[in-house]
Amino acid sequence: MADDYYQVLGVERGANADEIKKAYRKLAMRDHPDRNPGDAEAEERFKQAAEAYAVLGDDEKRARYDQYGHAGVRGGGGPDFNSEVFADFSDILGSFFGFNVGFGGGRRSSGPMRGSTLQYRLRITLEQAFSGDEVEINVPRRRTCETCEGTGSQSRAARTACSACGGIGQVQQRHGFLTVARPCGQCQGAGSVVQDPCTDCGGEGRSQQQQRLKVAVPAGVDTGMRLRLRGEGESGLRGGPAGDLEVVMDVQEHQRFVRHGTDLYTRVPASFPRVALGGSIEVSTVDGSTSTLDIPAGTQSGQVLEMRGMGMPSVNGGRPGTLKAEIQVVTPRSLTDEQETALHELGELIGDPDDLGDEQSWWDRLRSSVFGQG
Repeated sequence: MADDYYQVLGVERGANADEIKKAYRKLAMRDHPDRNPGDAEAEERFKQAAEAYAVLGDDEKRARYDQYGHAGVRGGGGPDFNSEVFADFSDILGSFFGFNVGFGGGRRSSGPMRGSTLQYRLRITLEQAFSGDEVEINVPRRRTCETCEGTGSQSRAARTACSACGGIGQVQQRHGFLTVARPCGQCQGAGSVVQDPCTDCGGEGRSQQQQRLKVAVPAGVDTGMRLRLRGEGESGLRGGPAGDLEVVMDVQEHQRFVRHGTDLYTRVPASFPRVALGGSIEVSTVDGSTSTLDIPAGTQSGQVLEMRGMGMPSVNGGRPGTLKAEIQVVTPRSLTDEQETALHELGELIGDPDDLGDEQSWWDRLRSSVFGQG
């Protein structure tokens, strides 16, 4: 062919390897014979693009072509192709058309195949994440058929070579200088078949099952963390090993606690005398127990006090986080006559404040209490 290889692929002479490969991919998908049955012109363009890529996709041949033209890459009057260049064809086309491309075609493995890894989303409470737990789950998965013991055969007889593909697992079609190999439709690419398919699994050797498993949830897990259970995924084909089960954690939001990493945030009600005079109050923790919190005299409403070591445990065994308690001064909604008289007297003694008495703005305090930012 006399056309310039760069013009065939539609790239500049200074194009890099990725640009050349991308241009060839586009042309190959457009003009492939399977997409253009009976179109001789499309097949010819496909051949030209393949020939151009076989040269420009090889650094040594491209250098010879740039220096000597077509004469530098031809041997004996024909295109100087080799199997190394055509190894790129499967990478470029295989994912789009489901075949291998080359001169001889490869043999598809008919031996044992590992089972698929499954994913299960496990929703747990913050309390379970805090203390750790053992949770039972139901997992739908394909496991080795008990009726045929994974053979796929009702009589448990051995598989025989597929007559359609001769045990190769592929059927081949010739398109000019290319051989296109597709998975065999009769054996689905396995290369072997069963003569008396099992009635329970249809000859696959695996059947859909629901299995109850126990998952040990470690203390401190957070949403998005993953636990991998080896061999608890789908069973493999033809005696292959089972895949894994990946359990993804989903920790529910809590009504009273907000989590940020290993730190926990909560709001604690307190009376005006308590924060004015100082003292201690009992604060509920995630596990249902209580812990004593010391309140310094003069504590302001909205101030955050820290209880170190009372937050979430570290899933990696590090130090537990901090429980951060935001003090909320609660104003009584109803008063007895005695309480009202006492408050009137206290009000006369204290008077009204001139300012908020807080150097931080409301937004600064909010960021500090919720996001841990000063």
